[in-house]
Amino acid sequence: MRTETVYPLRQIYFYITSSCNLRCSHCWIGPEYKPRPGTACALDLDLFVHIIRQAVPLGLSGVKLTGGEPFLHPEIEALLAFIRESDLRLALETNGVLCTPRLAGKIAENKKIFVAVSIDGSDAGTHDSIRGAKGAFEGALNGIRNLAGAGLKPQVIMTVMKDNKDQMTDVVRLAESLGAGSVKFNVLQPTFRGKDLHDKGAALPVEEYIRLGRWAEMELSAATQLALFYHQPAAFRPLSRMFRTNGGTGCGSCGIRNIIGVLSDGSYALCGIGEHVKDLVFGHARTDRLEHVWQSNEVLRRLREGLPDKLEGVCGRCLMKHRCLGSCVAQNYYGAKQLWAPYWYCEAAEQKGIFPQSRLSRAPEGEREQHFDCYR
Repeated sequence: MRTETVYPLRQIYFYITSSCNLRCSHCWIGPEYKPRPGTACALDLDLFVHIIRQAVPLGLSGVKLTGGEPFLHPEIEALLAFIRESDLRLALETNGVLCTPRLAGKIAENKKIFVAVSIDGSDAGTHDSIRGAKGAFEGALNGIRNLAGAGLKPQVIMTVMKDNKDQMTDVVRLAESLGAGSVKFNVLQPTFRGKDLHDKGAALPVEEYIRLGRWAEMELSAATQLALFYHQPAAFRPLSRMFRTNGGTGCGSCGIRNIIGVLSDGSYALCGIGEHVKDLVFGHARTDRLEHVWQSNEVLRRLREGLPDKLEGVCGRCLMKHRCLGSCVAQNYYGAKQLWAPYWYCEAAEQKGIFPQSRLSRAPEGEREQHFDCYR
C-alpha cells in the first residue's frame, strides 16, 4: 500500500499589490505604473488575515511580501503588524524608494526578518535607466540606509545584463558602504518584460553568465565580507559553495512543494506567474478553502508527485535535479506551457555543449573527469 507524502505549507508569497512606482525594463510581473502610495490595486487586509489564519494549521512558518511594490499597499503597516502578532518569519522584496525611516522601524519590529532591495547599477545613470524612473537610484540608497538605521542588514539584489555586467564589483562595494548584509546576483529571466529584453539582445549569452557566476563565487566572494550569491542552477555552482548559507538566499531552489502564491486580487496561484499564466491560478480566497486548494489542486499534486523524476531534457538527466527541482517551474511553464520542461538556462548550455558533463547521469567516464575540476 502506497503512503502519500504530506507536504506542509511552509510559506506564502503574497503579491500584495498589482502596481509599482517604477517601470523596470526586466520585470517578470509587469505591474501597472502607480507612482504614489495608496493608489495601487491591493490585497484586502481582511482577506490577508483570513488566508494566514487558514494557513497556520497547515504548517505556515513564514510569509513573503512582494508585488508590484509592497510599500504601495495602503495598509502596509497593518500587514506588518499582523505578521508580527502571528510570530511568522517575514521576507520582503522592495525597490526601496518608498522605505521611510518609519516603515523601516515597523519592519524591524518583527522577530525573523529578511529584506531585499534591488540595485541594478552602481550609479544613477545605469540604475535609473533599467528601473525606468529618474531618482530611483537615490531613493533605493535612502531606503537601504533607513533599513540599516533600524538595525537591519538588507540584501542587495542585482539583475545582471549587458548594460550593467561590468558594475558587479562596484555594486558589492556600494552594498558594503550602505550597511547591507549580502548581495545576490540574478540572471535576467526571459519572462514577460524580461523576454522582450532577451529578444532585443540585452541579456548576456549563457556562456558569459556561467563565466560570471564562476568568477563571482570563487573570486569576488573572496574579496568581500558580505555573503554573496550568484543565482544560477545548482549544476553550475562549485561544490565548495553549494552547501553554504548565503544571507538567507538558499541554494537556488524555491522550495516549490511547500509554497503557494496569493495575487493582489486574492487568487491562489503557483506564484506571481499567475498574473500571466491562468493555468497556474488555483482558485480564490473568498470562495475556496485554502486547505482544499493546498491538498487537492491537480497542478500542485502533479508537481509534488512528479518532481524531480518527471523533468525532461537536460534537467531530467542532471545529477542535481533533486536539489534544483528544475530551477523554476513557473519560468519553465511560461516558456514551454508544460510542467516538466527543462530550464532555459540549462537547455541553452547543453545546446552550446557547455553544460558540465560531470553533473549529468549519463556522462562518459572520460568527460566526467575532464569537466569536474571547474566546479569544485
